[in-house]
Amino acid sequence: MRPVPVDGSPDTVAELVGALGSTLDGTGPAVLPVGPAGRDRPVPEAAPAPGTAVVITTSGSTGEPKHVMLTGTALTASARATEARLGGPARWLLALPADHVAGVQVIVRALLAGAAPVVQDVRDGFRSADFARATARMPWGARRYTSLVPTQLLRLLDAGGAPLHALCGYDAVLVGGAALDAGLRARAEAAGVRIVATYGMSETAGGCVYDGLPLDGVAVRLDGGRILLGGPTLAAGYLGRPAETAAVFADGWFRTGDLGRWAGPRLEVLGRADDVIVTGGEKIAPAAVERVLAAQPGVRAACAVGLPDPEWGEIVAAVLVLADPAATPDSDRLGAAVRSELGRAAVPRRLLAVDELPLRGVGKPDRIAVRRLLTATD
Repeated sequence: MRPVPVDGSPDTVAELVGALGSTLDGTGPAVLPVGPAGRDRPVPEAAPAPGTAVVITTSGSTGEPKHVMLTGTALTASARATEARLGGPARWLLALPADHVAGVQVIVRALLAGAAPVVQDVRDGFRSADFARATARMPWGARRYTSLVPTQLLRLLDAGGAPLHALCGYDAVLVGGAALDAGLRARAEAAGVRIVATYGMSETAGGCVYDGLPLDGVAVRLDGGRILLGGPTLAAGYLGRPAETAAVFADGWFRTGDLGRWAGPRLEVLGRADDVIVTGGEKIAPAAVERVLAAQPGVRAACAVGLPDPEWGEIVAAVLVLADPAATPDSDRLGAAVRSELGRAAVPRRLLAVDELPLRGVGKPDRIAVRRLLTATD
């Protein structure tokens, strides 16, 4: 297995592109992309499963790293299914960290389409002006795709001007890594951005459900509300962790930690099962509360969590990013909106305005940090 350090710079991404090209054509060993956060971690000693092309390190919410083994077959199946769903091959822009599965898949899709991706330098963070400059380096007249997380999409919309003009020039903008609220999507589409909301994870070689519909070959079913995914994009398991592999990979299915429901033919993801708030005996999905809050005028983003309460067991609480940084949350108006759509139990008992949501990974809300913020105000 070959560790490849990547820091978001074009030079280190170019090395990873070369390594991925070699492993995909069978001439090189499995690749372990190592981001800045993983520099001091020891390289796993266990040998990857046969056929493994990439090992993705994922910390999840606990911070304990797991190493997901992805075969060349799974990566290729995912990339080809994405290409078919989006309407054919295209040039790709990489604006995500290359040590995460979403970044790796941008590279794989680009290589299978015949050219390495254009790379935005994100070693010092994502900047809207840099996105516009990177887009300007893409061939004129060619189809173009990119992949973003919701926070990046929001920054580009707020920037307007050249960054927004660049974004509108993409034939498809995949948005994943965290839930995409309906208000942000509507704002982007009203501006002319061609949005495709994706759902997936490292264990499925990245996004495998687009706008609620599984990619070709991907199977989805619900077991007691828990989402199970199957098909050719599944990982070979966790490196050196046979018990954990057996617990979630069985009979051709991967048992996710997410809850979902069917809205006609489309899968609606309700959020992590572990995040469900039980208040007064009622179960509340934080993602549902967040969707209602984020759809209200003056609210740009929201993250809901459960806080311990001696009477109710837990109460619903939320942090909000407001359009006006000097404003305070209108608890009565926001509570009424949540009550109307989700019922009394889902109404947040505590609201806190913050400058921006705490994030982890490539854009997922850091619920542990959110709880700290809310409890610090007691």
